[in-house]
Amino acid sequence: MSKRLSRTVLGVAVLSLVTFGLPATASADPATAQRAKAERTVADVVPAPVEAKPDPRADFRLSPATVIRTDRDGKQVADYLAGLLRPATGYRLPVVSGHRGGGPAISLETGHAGDRVGTEGYQLKVSPAGVTLKANTDKGLFLGVQTLRQLLPSAIEAKTVQKRSWVVSGGTVLDYPRFGYRGAMLDVARHFFTPAQVKLYIDQIAQYKINTLHLHLSDDQGWRIEIKSWPKLATVGGQTAVGGAPGGYYTQEQYKDLVRYAASRHITVVPEIDMPGHTNAAQHSYAELNCDGVAVPPRTDTEVGYSSLCINKDITYKFVDDVIRELSAITPGKYLNIGGDEAHATTPADYQTFAKKVQPIVAKYGKQITGWHDIAKTNPPASAIPQYWGTTDTDANVAAAAQRGNKILMSPANKAYLDMKYNPQTRLGLDWAGLIEVKTGYDWDPATYLKGVTEQNVAGVEAPLWSETLVTSDDIEFMAFPRLPGYAEIGWSPKASRTWDAYRLRLAKQSPRWVQQGIDFYRSTQVDWK
Repeated sequence: MSKRLSRTVLGVAVLSLVTFGLPATASADPATAQRAKAERTVADVVPAPVEAKPDPRADFRLSPATVIRTDRDGKQVADYLAGLLRPATGYRLPVVSGHRGGGPAISLETGHAGDRVGTEGYQLKVSPAGVTLKANTDKGLFLGVQTLRQLLPSAIEAKTVQKRSWVVSGGTVLDYPRFGYRGAMLDVARHFFTPAQVKLYIDQIAQYKINTLHLHLSDDQGWRIEIKSWPKLATVGGQTAVGGAPGGYYTQEQYKDLVRYAASRHITVVPEIDMPGHTNAAQHSYAELNCDGVAVPPRTDTEVGYSSLCINKDITYKFVDDVIRELSAITPGKYLNIGGDEAHATTPADYQTFAKKVQPIVAKYGKQITGWHDIAKTNPPASAIPQYWGTTDTDANVAAAAQRGNKILMSPANKAYLDMKYNPQTRLGLDWAGLIEVKTGYDWDPATYLKGVTEQNVAGVEAPLWSETLVTSDDIEFMAFPRLPGYAEIGWSPKASRTWDAYRLRLAKQSPRWVQQGIDFYRSTQVDWK
């Protein structure tokens, strides 16, 4: 068929459709018609909202005329939203003052969202006339934007202009979190990840309402933060990594930039300096930190439990004081993690001695303690948060700490460790705590997992990602996705609204977004991916 004949036939077909009152463009291009439909409803969001009422008659369509309307307190979030939507739509989407009227708009409003939603919750309404997002704080607006983002087609995540309709699913959402602490931990000590890689992970976790990034900055295999009073920690201790991989460290300026970037996504950075064990990199850098005054050789293997600071030397506490002082000065968040796990080379008596000397140092610099649940046996102040990483449902020290008033952060290794293999064939990860398929990682509850720790004792949930086997951002993504959104939901969504059968359907609908974002995720056979 000639090109001229093809055009003639097409013209007749279109004319016939118009004659019979049908939308020619939709019928002539079924793919366009399909793309004009909403991909997800307000009930498909991850994490699941407290209340979600879909209304397919209330879809809103973005257009070149759409504006983003906000007040002064919502300006930063509005600019962020515009930055998300402009690349794929090609629309200007100007951010305008809230008092200006006219035209279709996405309206972001701070204040008067109701006591029920608190500081992180929000109310969202999508109608044909526009989108209204209300929150009491800019943080609530930001978290509501993550929901709004999921109501658009997956192609909204593209970085280049996509020629298509942009339908926002209609309906209403009322939402607020179950727990205040919803964290992800990234181990940058076993393998070093650049500031750009950490920022990428920050963006990935922010879209699921994670609000804390715990950075594991020191371990036997590497020290990753510049300490100006002890410069060799970075220049010597920062040069090694597992398996002889290239090391690296963050200057204090780079670290402060990471903290600022996280804050722009309403994520608080909690830095960890692990001690008195997991300290070989420091003891390699400075001989005086060893009891015999002899520097230990570097370690690039993955063994644990062999290192310890010298508990009875004054220089040890000068070192700890300097590190905590400098790190506190560049960390605006209220928490500082002092580690405390797997200190097998430290006697129980020395462990207690160390804790009693170090805990007041943290307080002196205006920070509150977090640490692995091993610190619970030292009777830390009630403001301290032990992080449970065990694999059993009993721990007398943690239960006793909870009874004394400590909030417990739940990260059971056999449920929440993102570095555990999915199955025996998984090319990355470890399996010492067990295999964690998607359902295993999702199907547990932090308020009932550990005897003696109830809902009111739980600070929240954190998903740690250890990096013994991880080298690239693709490695991080493969182990974090699709499990990370499940931990986010455990921390955010009401317990009553969580069932595996419903979640796996909502999770499947996330995958087209990850494809657009270039996330290298594991396609578990437990989920019917879209």
